[in-house]
Amino acid sequence: MNTEHVQAKFYSKQEQYAIPDAPFSFASSATPEDLSQLINSVLSETQKAWENVDFDFLIQGEFLREKVQAHIIRRDISTESVLEVEYIERHPAPVPQDSLLHDDWVSAVHTAGEWILTGCYDNTLHIWTTSGEHKQTIPGHGGAVKDVTWLKNGESFVSVSADQTAMLWEWDEASNSIECVHACRGHARSVDCVAANSAGSKFATGSFDKMLKIWSTDADPADSTPHVDDPHAKKRKLESGRTTTNKTPIVTLSGHNEAITAVQWTDELEVCTASWDHTIRLWDLDLGGLKQQLAGTKAFLDVDSCPQTRHLISSSADRHVRLWDPRSTGSAVQTVFTSHNGWVSCVKWSPNNEYHFISGSYDNLLKLWDTRSPKAPLYDMAGHEDKVLCCDWTNPSLMISGGADNHLKLFQARDKV
Repeated sequence: MNTEHVQAKFYSKQEQYAIPDAPFSFASSATPEDLSQLINSVLSETQKAWENVDFDFLIQGEFLREKVQAHIIRRDISTESVLEVEYIERHPAPVPQDSLLHDDWVSAVHTAGEWILTGCYDNTLHIWTTSGEHKQTIPGHGGAVKDVTWLKNGESFVSVSADQTAMLWEWDEASNSIECVHACRGHARSVDCVAANSAGSKFATGSFDKMLKIWSTDADPADSTPHVDDPHAKKRKLESGRTTTNKTPIVTLSGHNEAITAVQWTDELEVCTASWDHTIRLWDLDLGGLKQQLAGTKAFLDVDSCPQTRHLISSSADRHVRLWDPRSTGSAVQTVFTSHNGWVSCVKWSPNNEYHFISGSYDNLLKLWDTRSPKAPLYDMAGHEDKVLCCDWTNPSLMISGGADNHLKLFQARDKV
C-alpha cells in the first residue's frame, strides 16, 4: 500500500539546533515524536556525543499536536509546495515544589519577590516566603477575602472582601508588624477583585454592586477616622497601634449589568474589567468613561493582560479560555483554548514569555498553555483535591494556585526555551 509523503524544510531560531537547509520527505502519518526523532538523527550525524532533545514543531504558527496529515487538513494547508516547519526545544515540565496548608478555602494569591500573600474564606490574610515559611496571619476583615495585591515591592498591600471593603495595609518586614492604614469604603456589596497600577499609586476594585472604583494609595485630607459603627476598627487599632482611617474612591465608573469578577490595569490610564454580564470592558481613566466593550456568551470569571503584547486572556463559565486582541479590526477573539472540564476560575500570563499563561479550574487542575497550542495545554499540574479558585505567576520561577482544598500549590517553572 502506498503511503502519502510530505516534503518539508525544517528550521530553528535556536542556533545550537540548526540543521542543513534541505527539504526532507517523510510519511504524512508522522507524529511530533517521529519528527523529533528525525531532527535528532540529523543532529547526531553532525555533533559529537549528541544527546537526544525533545522538540516541538510549529506549522504556520501552530504547534503540531496530531499527525501531520490531520494538522494540514484541519488548517487547509497545501502540500503541493514544500512545508516550512519550525522546531524548538520542548518546554520542560513544571516541578511541584510545595503545598501550603490554610484553615479554609484559599481564594486569593499574589507574589512580590520572595513573599507570597494569600487570602482565605475564614476572613484572614497570610504572608509566606516562597520557600514555604509562614510569616504572618492577619485578621481584620469581616467576610471572606476575595482578592489581594501587593504594592511597592512588598512594603504594602491591598485586600478586598465580601465585607464590602478594601483594606490598605503596611508591612514592616524587619519587625514583621502589620498596620491597616486605610479602610476603603464605597461599594454596596462584596468586593471581588483588586489590581494596582505599576507605580503602586492607585488601585482599582470591582464588586457585586456592578461598580468599578479607583482609589489612591496616598493619604488624603478627606480621609476620615473610622465610623463608630465599624465593628472591626477597634480590633485593628489594638493590633496595629494605629487608627485606621476611612478612604473614599477618587473615581467611580458604572456600566456593567452584573457583578464585576476581575480587574486589571493595561496601562496607567486604562483599566480592564470582566463581568458576569458576559462582557469585558476597557475603561479610559483620563476621560472617565467606557473605551471599548468585548462581548462573550457566558459569564467571565477572570481576565489578564499580557505585559508584552497587551493581548487579553479571559476565563469563563463555559470551560474555555480565550485570547483577545482589542485592537483587531475583525473578531477580537483570536484563539479559543479548550481542555478544562469545569468553570475556568482564573488565568495569569507569564511575566516574561508572551506565549505562556496558566489557567485554573473547578476541575481541580492548573494548566500551562502556549498560545501557539490551542488544542492542548503544554502540561497539566495536578495536586488539588478540590476546585482551583485563584492562581498567580508574578514571580517568573513560580506558578501558584489556591484551592477549595485549603491548599496553596507551588510549582517551579523551568524555562529553557
